[in-house]
Amino acid sequence: MTALQVLTERPKRTARLTRNSKLFKTIINAIRNKKGENIISLDLKKVQEAVADFFIVCEASSHVQVKAIADAVEEEVKQNCEELPYRHEGYQALQWVLIDYVNIVVHIFQPENRKFYKLEEMWNDADRIEHSA
Repeated sequence: MTALQVLTERPKRTARLTRNSKLFKTIINAIRNKKGENIISLDLKKVQEAVADFFIVCEASSHVQVKAIADAVEEEVKQNCEELPYRHEGYQALQWVLIDYVNIVVHIFQPENRKFYKLEEMWNDADRIEHSA
């Protein structure tokens, strides 16, 4: 299965999320609780090619912190929202962990990988908000 097939075959929700949704707030709080840095959200609802309503992007200073943030996001979302991720990637290398909740995709980077991939620049037509830690 190609990467494009994976994106087009993933489930879609009919209800669009907002930054006030319980899922969105739970993810931001989990990142903050584990001292994630440079937290931003990209509202992709107006971007036609987007695969989700939001990307939430943050940094962690070490492999250990990347894992701690990712684990906290999954655990808090499971407890507070009763949702499991559709998919997650990157737990082996812990350089960039992606957690896909279909309408929200969480990206947890180490700083050098975030600079290299420039995810925010690829989606620069999305509305961007910074969330202080």
